[in-house]
Amino acid sequence: MANNVFDLAELRKLIDEQAVVPPRPEETPVEQEALTFPPVALAEDAELARTIPAVPLVADAVRLAAWTGTRQVTAEGMLPEAAARAAVSELGLDASRLRLLWIVAVNTGMLQILRGQATKGPLPARLTVEATLEFWDGVVMDVLDRADEGLTGSVVVDGHLAEMLATIYSVRSGVAIANLARGILQSHEVACAPGQVEMRRLAAALPAELLEALALLAYCGLVEQTAAGRTALTPLGVWAIRRDLLREGHDAPTTAEVEVFADLSATELVEALVKGSATQSAVAGWLERRPPEEAARDLIAIAADGTAGRRGAVGAILEELGPEAEVPVREALDRPLMRRYAASWLHIRDLEAPTLSPRDHTWIAVDSLAALMHLSGHAAGRLDTPEPGEELIKLIAEMPAVGHPDTIAVLDMIAGAHDDQAVVKAARKAAMKVRSLAHTKLD
Repeated sequence: MANNVFDLAELRKLIDEQAVVPPRPEETPVEQEALTFPPVALAEDAELARTIPAVPLVADAVRLAAWTGTRQVTAEGMLPEAAARAAVSELGLDASRLRLLWIVAVNTGMLQILRGQATKGPLPARLTVEATLEFWDGVVMDVLDRADEGLTGSVVVDGHLAEMLATIYSVRSGVAIANLARGILQSHEVACAPGQVEMRRLAAALPAELLEALALLAYCGLVEQTAAGRTALTPLGVWAIRRDLLREGHDAPTTAEVEVFADLSATELVEALVKGSATQSAVAGWLERRPPEEAARDLIAIAADGTAGRRGAVGAILEELGPEAEVPVREALDRPLMRRYAASWLHIRDLEAPTLSPRDHTWIAVDSLAALMHLSGHAAGRLDTPEPGEELIKLIAEMPAVGHPDTIAVLDMIAGAHDDQAVVKAARKAAMKVRSLAHTKLD
């Protein structure tokens, strides 16, 4: 649950930093936070495929490939300067977009380069619907990959291009250009910490640079202007950006994918989240069909008597509810396994709540790590844990005193995941202490 907490990835990082085991070859050493995006309605595949040839970028790339025929290229595989000027003149192209057009034509197979010559490539003249969409995916990847090389002509826009497109993806009604500019400036200020003079210069230059960038993205078939003057993704843009988000490991469902969860019972939804068959994106549709108090009460009943995994899943759902769910959450203060989470939930919404002690925060840390043994997929990635505020070994030393039923399992999990002898020793020592305390109580 989010309150006095940090993302589970941070706790994983704290644990991993103590380990000396090198990452497995198939694993990505650095985890990035998986984001959840609102469900989108996609146009039919056949309809999308029919519109791809009309995208200006695609149409011009086709014309450029046909114009090129068989032609000598430079050592870098590009058109020589004289040929480039001729292509721009004869085809009526924008010279600033010629490099992008050439890259798209070559990378998609319209052209191929062999032994210093460009010739007709292997791309078939006719493609199936599926192949056409794969072709489009490749085109968009070529476009987005150019951001590192100066795609739009604005260093700031290029640096925040993926973030900007994800923002537009999240707001299907479109985003005002002024809001896009403001968001880019804020992100740039946080990421790069420019001085006041530089920020004033950027604020003055960005509106014009952003308009140029949006014009290029429209040319590429990704964005369009709505009747209200906002910037929105085209149907092809929605399809392509969603594909890119999924590639990056984010939760970007379609409306059809989440609708199947809307009529589940609270128990069924929680189980689906625990098993990983449902993602957090299914939660909003489920909550829309139920009064907040009823939903919260059903969920709390599951968490109060369930496993740590169920508490983790329930916590993620409850975070989507506002103060209208206060009554059942406040009642949960009397439930031993839920009182800490209930207090956190109330506190984060500025509602009267008991103060949590350091021991309570350690208990939630143990509970969150215990949940990892139950949760799968995005559910585990979204789980939050309380900020220990200390190194892992000290956190381990505090675990035996909190009385969590899964403390031994969590300590064994930590010990088994490390070659760092200090961590292993601390975890085993703490586990022995928990077992000793249990035997003492029995005696």
